[in-house]
Amino acid sequence: MKMKLKYLGWMLSSCFCFSLANAQDFHLSQYDAAALNFNPALTGAFKGDLRLHGHIRDQWSQVANKPFRTGLLSADMAKNDWGFGLQIANLRAGVGDYNVLSLLGSVSYDIGLDADNYHHISLGVQAGAFQKSVQFDQLTFGNQYSTQNGGYFNTAIPSGENYQDNSILQHDVNAGFMYYYGKENSKINPFLGGSVFHITQPTETFFNADNPIPMRWVLAAGTKVNLTSRLQVLPKVFYMGQENARELTYSGHVHYYLPQNDAFLIGGVTMRNKDAAIAEAGVKWSSWIFRLSYDVNTSQLNTVSNGRGGMEMSLTYILSKYDPNPIKTCPRL
Repeated sequence: MKMKLKYLGWMLSSCFCFSLANAQDFHLSQYDAAALNFNPALTGAFKGDLRLHGHIRDQWSQVANKPFRTGLLSADMAKNDWGFGLQIANLRAGVGDYNVLSLLGSVSYDIGLDADNYHHISLGVQAGAFQKSVQFDQLTFGNQYSTQNGGYFNTAIPSGENYQDNSILQHDVNAGFMYYYGKENSKINPFLGGSVFHITQPTETFFNADNPIPMRWVLAAGTKVNLTSRLQVLPKVFYMGQENARELTYSGHVHYYLPQNDAFLIGGVTMRNKDAAIAEAGVKWSSWIFRLSYDVNTSQLNTVSNGRGGMEMSLTYILSKYDPNPIKTCPRL
């Protein structure tokens, strides 16, 4: 079984952070909670038989009539050294109901690098399709602006925009890798990974133009440090780029084990460089993992938003077969 990688999956997905918002991709602060959306190499990276994950984010509801809303559902499983998964995600934003619906299947393979089976690397690929649509009849354009009656947009005036369709369907391919040290009773457990999205650079246009989506790359690194049998800290860094855009995210998280409840309390702070400070809290109890985070806006937009950013929630359920004779292990993430 893929036990070492499954151990890493919980280590990674127990903390929150993330990412860059752009026109093409989803914006999640709890980036590694949604493992398949973060890196295809994490497909099947959990301790159990089946993982079900749900994710929702509501951003800019204080400053926009129709805010950015993101929803995501995924399921994945491991079979020996292979992992298999499926993800469906939807983003809707803006007055024109700009909508992105994607369906992606993923597969990963775990490779042991040493005789003790502690050093591992996992490779993953992801492929599927996305549909993007916009309701042009709900938008107004510069040609429709009238100076009469103090100025207003007259939708009876032609917009002058020559769009071909209000919906497109395209393929998409992503790939990633993840190295990790999986010795559970080690003082530290480092990990390092990277992923590339939109490898085939599919065309995105409503105007019959040559407009390929630029590839997006992600690098992430960190380590789990076992301070005591109950207390762990996880410093992490996340760096991403897409064309001319760059984003740096760094975070520190704490995990505390409650033996009387057999539960983990999770908390921490993430800083997204020149953009947001993110407060996070969560709990792992039995087969459930719940996370809640809030972005406090620190960019130049905070003069309008008054620091208000986005609320995000995620819920994960891991199904495991009953073992009548389990091997006693140290209760650590």
